[in-house]
Amino acid sequence: MTEPLSIGVGLISVGWMGQLHSRAYRALPLVYPELGVRPHLVRAADTAPAGRELAREVLGYAATSADYREVLADPAVDVVSICAPNFLHAEVGIAAAEAGKPFWIEKPVGRSAAETSALRDAAMSAGVVTAIGFNYRQAPAVQVARRLIADGRIGAITNVRGRMFGGFNADPAAPRAWRFVRELSGSGVLGDLMGHLVDLVHHILGPIGSVTASTGTYIPRRPGSPGSVDEGRLLPVENEDYANMLIRFDDTALAAGALGTLDASWIAVGPKAEYAIEIFGTEGSLRWDFERMNELELATHGPDGVGYTRLFADETFPEYARFQPGSGTPMGYDDLKTIEAQKFLRAVLDPSASPDALGANIHDALAAAQVLTAAEESAATGRWVAVPVAPGHTGRTR
Repeated sequence: MTEPLSIGVGLISVGWMGQLHSRAYRALPLVYPELGVRPHLVRAADTAPAGRELAREVLGYAATSADYREVLADPAVDVVSICAPNFLHAEVGIAAAEAGKPFWIEKPVGRSAAETSALRDAAMSAGVVTAIGFNYRQAPAVQVARRLIADGRIGAITNVRGRMFGGFNADPAAPRAWRFVRELSGSGVLGDLMGHLVDLVHHILGPIGSVTASTGTYIPRRPGSPGSVDEGRLLPVENEDYANMLIRFDDTALAAGALGTLDASWIAVGPKAEYAIEIFGTEGSLRWDFERMNELELATHGPDGVGYTRLFADETFPEYARFQPGSGTPMGYDDLKTIEAQKFLRAVLDPSASPDALGANIHDALAAAQVLTAAEESAATGRWVAVPVAPGHTGRTR
């Protein structure tokens, strides 16, 4: 029996997402044994001593550092996961590219299209493989929806309606963290949730060609963090907590000619993770909601009229059988990160593999960032704004 290929993993930032990446790597030999790899957790970097201790004692990294540059300089590190806050993504990603390390980075890759473009240029110049944490595209039900649309099951696409509604920032008494400071986060809910939705739309239907958008900040001030110099003060929130867009698809998109509406909020009271998309065509429609991740609703013409049929994920859904034995036993969020990790390392091993076998790449990150930057411009001017198509994206085209 052939020995698995050892791949040394480096991690930058040991927060919740860094822990998910680490668990995903460790799951690969069990879930994807045919990949023939055995990831080894070599070195993790975090500025907080508690993060470094967790990396060593719980996650199992062999070494830790306070400085992320030590991860990139370690010759035993073959690939890097970048899970740092938004304002460090471009800096760390460019450094990883210059060090020749393939990297898996969380979104938003940059605080603007320009910052994302700089990282894209660095990755292309270095020739390193990239992967982006657009995990919702990995849901088996989303992959089935993508296939049904490509097969013409719902006819020509006429319109799409998407929403990303969460309530994790709904409490006005929650402290003003870095996510509410423009210099650190860039945009607010646009980069955090709308970016996921834009990628989902690109992945299933193809690139967006133009947008008109509105944004609002409905919790305009938040208290300073306990223990900080700003404790007891109300501080301004510098970016939006709600955004909506009207979209037109690019002429190259599978959904060319179709229109859509996209909404995102991180202050919605009620929804927990209502990340949903509805797609309408001349012969039927599809709808999916992450809160019911393992279900897909399909409506088509039938002998008894038109109505929705609820399809439960089962072994016929891509990747599902790797995680669960039968329909009705749900997959979870962590499983989507394991699929991402597999596609990242598959791309490292064979960059020429079919795009459908690989995940989102740096070009997809730029494609989403260009839509978000256009949305900010539109919200400021009240006009429709054209969106350029990013070469190399993996969105569905005609």
